[in-house]
Amino acid sequence: MASLSKWRSCCGGSVLKSAVSFQSSRRCHAKLASSLSSSSLSSEAKESPFSSEEELPVSSGISKPISDILKQLNKKVPDSLVKVRFDNGVSTKYIPWHIVNRIMNLHAPEWSGETRSITYSPDGKSVSVVYRVTLYGTDAEIFRESTGTATLDDTSYGDPIQKAEAMAFRRACARFGLGLHLYHEDLV
Repeated sequence: MASLSKWRSCCGGSVLKSAVSFQSSRRCHAKLASSLSSSSLSSEAKESPFSSEEELPVSSGISKPISDILKQLNKKVPDSLVKVRFDNGVSTKYIPWHIVNRIMNLHAPEWSGETRSITYSPDGKSVSVVYRVTLYGTDAEIFRESTGTATLDDTSYGDPIQKAEAMAFRRACARFGLGLHLYHEDLV
């Protein structure tokens, strides 16, 4: 909660939210969903789902335990979703960021991502981005961070900051296991 602004990526887009309101709105939404679906609550509690925090169970209804999310993310990504890029005569397999985003939405519907820092090299030739992905399960929240770097003079796949951010995002997701098999194919 150190950062006051967080990019929350969900439903195929990014919405700027404050970290404090994000956490409270997530919990309030969970309380509202629980109160509306619970038949054991009194009619008084149903009229005002936010009146007493002790009476309402906190459950989002769409999330799963972290272990279930990680099992799904560690599955091999179908070859039809994997792309190949050729740079300087070397082929590299990767999963495009928008496909990674959809896989995250499918298996970890309450994930969030944020750019933690953007740093230009002292010589001004490259930019590095640190990106954090957080998974919200019913039993825990965990995060992974990674970096991506792009040269400023290479604009073949978009602008350098976007390229570095996409690389950092994919790598942070790989730290949860998503597409990790691509890094170890030569060992299999």
